[in-house]
Amino acid sequence: MALSRIWSAFILIAILIAGYKYIQGDNTILSRMVTGKSDDAYDTVYYRMIGKPDNTDAVSFQKFLLGYGYHPATETQPPQAFIASSLAEDSLRYLQQAFPVAKTYTFRTIQSALHKPADGIIETCKTAVNICIGLIGIMALFMGFMSIAEKAGGIRLLSRIIGPFFSKLFPDVPKGHPAHGHMMMNFSANLLGLDNAATPFGLKAMESLQELNPQKERASNAQIMFLCLHASGLTLIPVSIIAIRASLKAASPTDIFIPCMIATFVATIAAMTIVSIKQKINLLQPVIFMWIGSISALIALLVVFIRTLDLEGVNRFSGALSNGLILVIFLLIVAGGLYKKINIFDAFVEGAKGGFEVAVKIIPYLVGMLVAISLLRTSGSFDVVINSMKHLFLWMGSDTRFVDGLPTALIKPLSGSGARGMMVDTMKTFGADSFAGRLSCILQGSSDTTFYVIAVYFGAVSVKDTRYAVGAMLLADLVGIITSVLLCYMFFGQVQ
Repeated sequence: MALSRIWSAFILIAILIAGYKYIQGDNTILSRMVTGKSDDAYDTVYYRMIGKPDNTDAVSFQKFLLGYGYHPATETQPPQAFIASSLAEDSLRYLQQAFPVAKTYTFRTIQSALHKPADGIIETCKTAVNICIGLIGIMALFMGFMSIAEKAGGIRLLSRIIGPFFSKLFPDVPKGHPAHGHMMMNFSANLLGLDNAATPFGLKAMESLQELNPQKERASNAQIMFLCLHASGLTLIPVSIIAIRASLKAASPTDIFIPCMIATFVATIAAMTIVSIKQKINLLQPVIFMWIGSISALIALLVVFIRTLDLEGVNRFSGALSNGLILVIFLLIVAGGLYKKINIFDAFVEGAKGGFEVAVKIIPYLVGMLVAISLLRTSGSFDVVINSMKHLFLWMGSDTRFVDGLPTALIKPLSGSGARGMMVDTMKTFGADSFAGRLSCILQGSSDTTFYVIAVYFGAVSVKDTRYAVGAMLLADLVGIITSVLLCYMFFGQVQ
């Protein structure tokens, strides 16, 4: 029911905001929400700042405008013109009231009808189906190899190894159950940033846990714990983020590595703690404490090692570690199958068929969730939230630099690709080495896409009652966001 209410709220809020904007004169918003495309051309708002007081307050105010979402216009635009990327005229009036020096300027609109293009619901439906079609081959591959591992006894072996820890964290799952091995494979893939492998392993884990679930349409404790840990997105090396920063000419693309590592680890511990409190699991048990301590020590050693490498070395190491692990897993699975003398290819085909069925099964859930998210984006709901937060913190007299990085955090639970695009947009707008640019990178690496995870994983096993899963995931996301902001001030607080 929680997911149903949230989904309904997304749609109602988006349509109400769009209706208000239409009444206010935005005649294109309804068509953008339905038939819009992300590559549509769009107008930009330009404001000419008339007046040039010669005092430090005026200079400070201009710097504030730059940090608030304005950029100097191109050479083809009039002198002293600024491009508004996130402010409307009511915000200008607010600024003129809040800053006395702003009254010395006259802001004249040169061009209007600001909006950022995004896919409407028609294009979003196509995207959802394309995502699932793209998953078919990957899921068939990994679930085929998973079938070989199961028949060869590899999953049971992995379950016995991880059993002492998981039996405490997942008390409802019997010792040695294959679900332990499936979950371990999923966590390992996430840890190394292997998104393509993590999804099939995770879906297989959900299927295994569903076999133990006495109420098939209601999420079990084990399923909630697993998904909350999965959604926290613990990743050792944020390779894609580092690569994007390098492409945008960041002075030190890897400087966000340690903050990302710490933020995602804190979010994972927060998810584990939140669910454990709800399920009355004692995290201070020696076995749990030892495993968490060991993982923490390994992460610390990896951080120390990575700090000794340059950008090229980081890319080589991460590529060898992640891609090499996939090949090693395939090698061990095939070798185990040969040792156990099973029909390897038949086992692979049998498992691959399941990958196709699961990919098709999640299409309705993914379409429903992505359409609701699309409506929020195209209606301008995110802009309303961001501008309101800027006004609030400006009124409180606090540092508002972190607000410019928050769009990534707000979109991340809803859309992974949307959050990635927002991260890139933030770095292009404010600079890859700006405070907002670095914060958006840390936020991108601090968690996974919560509502995508909910829709896909619960949809794959036809669970309708998600209980407190959404609330626990969003609370863990909030911990990750707060941690990311604090870490950014700690590491890059002097960046202007």
